[in-house]
Amino acid sequence: MDIDYPERLDRLTSFFRLIWILPIAIVLNVLSAYTSQTVRTVTDNAVTTTTTSGGGIAAALVGATLLMILFRKRYPRWWFDFAREFTRFSARVGAYLFLLTDRYPSTVEEQSVHLEIDYPDVEQDLNRWLPLVKWLLAIPHYIVLFFLGIGAIVVWVIAWFAILFTGRYPRPLFDYMVGVGRWALRVQAYAFLLVTDRYPPFSLR
Repeated sequence: MDIDYPERLDRLTSFFRLIWILPIAIVLNVLSAYTSQTVRTVTDNAVTTTTTSGGGIAAALVGATLLMILFRKRYPRWWFDFAREFTRFSARVGAYLFLLTDRYPSTVEEQSVHLEIDYPDVEQDLNRWLPLVKWLLAIPHYIVLFFLGIGAIVVWVIAWFAILFTGRYPRPLFDYMVGVGRWALRVQAYAFLLVTDRYPPFSLR
């Protein structure tokens, strides 16, 4: 993943970024959010509570892909294409939220966020049993990304003030944010998109 470095950023849209992003963030949330619904049924002598849960399209696709690799050793191309385009869309929203670009996230165009994921040859490249434990093997990355995420929030606040005063995103801070995004993407590709069995490196590059 790479993001074009902006020479200048708009101070007004940066100031109101958390408001401007709401419409497209709602779209992203509808596709990816986990939902839960509780229904209470009252009878003569008792109250019965039933909870039903479900994920968005993207969450369901992870489970479906795992089962397909496990039982059929296949990764349908159209599933991969959807997962890749959804990941690209998410990256554009994230880049806009974290002030890395002024371009409002498109649901179609690449814009300034460049992200490529290779389509796997399941028979040659993937172990059919590994998807069952990849999420567990990636735990060290979750821990590191937690602390990198805290750093990203601090950088976000500093960059927000820098943009308001100078109209520029300090390059070292920009590179850090892009690096965190790359790291998270590699973990996502390994543990959730299931497109590779190569363990992600611990690197911002």
